Amino acid sequence: MDSLLIQGARILDPANNRDEIGNILVIDGKIAEIGGQIDWEGAKIISAKGLVAAPGLVDLHVHLRDPGFTEKEDILTGCNAAAAGGVTSLLCMPNTSPTVDSPETVRYILKKAQSASARVYVAAAVTKGLKSEELCDLAALKEAGASALSDDGRPVTNTAFLAKAMRLAPELRLKVMAHCEDLFLSEGGKLNEGEISAQLSVKGVPAAAEDCGTAREIALAAAYGVPVHICHVSTKTSVALIRDAKQRGVPVTAETAPHYFALTEAELLSRDADFRMSPPLRTEEDRQAVIQGLKDGTIDVIATDHAPHTPKEKSDFLSAPNGSIGMETSLAAGITYLVERQGFRLDELIRLMSTAPAKLLDIPAGTLSKGAAADLVLFDPAERWAVDVNRLHGKSRNAVFKNKELTGKVKLTVCRGNIVYQNI
Repeated sequence: MDSLLIQGARILDPANNRDEIGNILVIDGKIAEIGGQIDWEGAKIISAKGLVAAPGLVDLHVHLRDPGFTEKEDILTGCNAAAAGGVTSLLCMPNTSPTVDSPETVRYILKKAQSASARVYVAAAVTKGLKSEELCDLAALKEAGASALSDDGRPVTNTAFLAKAMRLAPELRLKVMAHCEDLFLSEGGKLNEGEISAQLSVKGVPAAAEDCGTAREIALAAAYGVPVHICHVSTKTSVALIRDAKQRGVPVTAETAPHYFALTEAELLSRDADFRMSPPLRTEEDRQAVIQGLKDGTIDVIATDHAPHTPKEKSDFLSAPNGSIGMETSLAAGITYLVERQGFRLDELIRLMSTAPAKLLDIPAGTLSKGAAADLVLFDPAERWAVDVNRLHGKSRNAVFKNKELTGKVKLTVCRGNIVYQNI
């Protein structure tokens, strides 16, 4: 009988309003006991004095690049990066090769993930090949094991297909994750349209491209009374649209990523393509609006949009693909930019990164309840560290927080009751 005893941690579990110093006993992949004095003969002992024990993070937006782009990342290496960041459950996006638009590809991912360091859930495509020309067989994708639907990487341009998917999804118990972008407005843009793009003489992506997409998805959710989840919110207007929709009772949820609450378009003055992503880094006003959206509940969860690319791909500022990696730095970014600088409580951050996304995706995660799966993270909330890309655990190095000093260091990650990352 495999057993692990974590002693003397600050146990932080928003799902149960628990914030106390105590112990956690893990037996055969489950949380057997939690709280005060616990003795268990033969258990592996982890001394956690001064550390925080929290439910493992749940990342709703990850690009594992597998199948088809495994020079960037694969399922196993991506999950190693997840473990190093305290992420024990993740939702992978479908813009692979082949696209995740068939039951066979869904099954391939789930089978390969069985031996990974994190639990992998699959977002299958809404349309074949992400082309918005033919709706996928959504029921077959669900039967194969898909947990969500998205054409992420690009929007579903055919609104009729998106509407049909949104109406079918609830009965299939699938979540529709919407990449909100008007491609006619954003075409050819490399960074946020504004002062920095003008200074660099580079075509920009207007905030309106995201805002028009957000408005369309909200309109569909309101008209048909069905849920939609808005991915990677980055603009003040999108935040306002979502806030208004929620106040009107529209069933909309939303996520943002650490780079949108931490950084601005000013990073692009370095002409470093690692700071190019879609949607792009925005203005300080947008950043503040995103933070306010997290504070008042407009934005429900924090996800990373972890998007690996090779150094060669990222070497040219203008031709590089969009995307940055972020699973290994997401918790520290949250502590640094929200807890330390914005007054968020640590339990609020854990709720945004674990409890709330688990509930949104309807998966058994995000809690340290007795009997729950032993998926947890142990971290030092005060340790300061510099992000060294050469010490990251995935294949790619395009980290948006590279060389920055962050607060909060993951020391141990447990998934399925097994230690999958340790730095104690």
